[in-house]
Amino acid sequence: MASETLVATDALNLAVLGPGGIGGLLAALLARAGNAVEILASESTSRAIAERGLRVESERFGDFQVSVRCATRLERPVDVCVIAVKNTQLIEALGRVPRDALGEGLVLPFLNGIEHVDVLRHIYPPSSVAPATFRVATARVEPGLIRQTSPFASVEVATTADNRDRVEGVAAQLKAVGLDVRVRDDETSMLWDKLSFLAPLALLTTHERANAGAIRTRRREDTVAVILEVAAVAAAEGAAIDPEAVVRFLDSVPETMESSMQHDQAAGRQLELDAIGGAVIRRAARARVNVPVTARLVEELRSRA
Repeated sequence: MASETLVATDALNLAVLGPGGIGGLLAALLARAGNAVEILASESTSRAIAERGLRVESERFGDFQVSVRCATRLERPVDVCVIAVKNTQLIEALGRVPRDALGEGLVLPFLNGIEHVDVLRHIYPPSSVAPATFRVATARVEPGLIRQTSPFASVEVATTADNRDRVEGVAAQLKAVGLDVRVRDDETSMLWDKLSFLAPLALLTTHERANAGAIRTRRREDTVAVILEVAAVAAAEGAAIDPEAVVRFLDSVPETMESSMQHDQAAGRQLELDAIGGAVIRRAARARVNVPVTARLVEELRSRA
């Protein structure tokens, strides 16, 4: 059964929906630390991981391999269910995590954007949904093989009075596996903090078909403009974003860093354009904030698709 209160020494019983770059890295790190991890994925992906295990290539965490359980659907309660699928796949993927099977487990979504939180709280108990963000660069090379390419790997998790003990217990385990972890009381600010960096990075690297080094030089004016626009929308929703700090962080990331949206474009996959750029535009319209550069980039990327 799921535990109400977890402490740092407690091993967790986890399910991970979506063993891609984010979910695969988290699953592997947590399994290596002794937590019970079950991957939830398609039959082909589950079979590949069951046969070969999860493999990680990372300068920060080392190269290692672990064995995990695999299934196509959650059948019994867990302490935590990590949701790490693409926004474009979310609704279909949630069929693998029935509400009744989840029990009292904490739902920990690591998705791009901001609007998925309301979707999850319509399906699962609202107090069990603890929004989270993960700043890291990873790639799923093939099913079960995850490559981390950034020196940073920082997680933030939002908590409320109703789930604080459970969130802090999960945060303790994430810290124990070597991640930088911060628990926050303001989920709105946390989500906009991530989006203020992600939106310009994703939109411009995809639009330019180039890495972070290129967009912060050749497309710097547009990059700074998107950061300012996202910060203005965030402010209208009560989240204070420091645009200069976002610019400094973008300038600090490796110049070779690419976005997952850019990778999806190169592979011909559906883009998370609506979840990232579309969400900014919708929230801007509601708050009557003008976001011309973001809107132009989104429209041009949509026309390409």
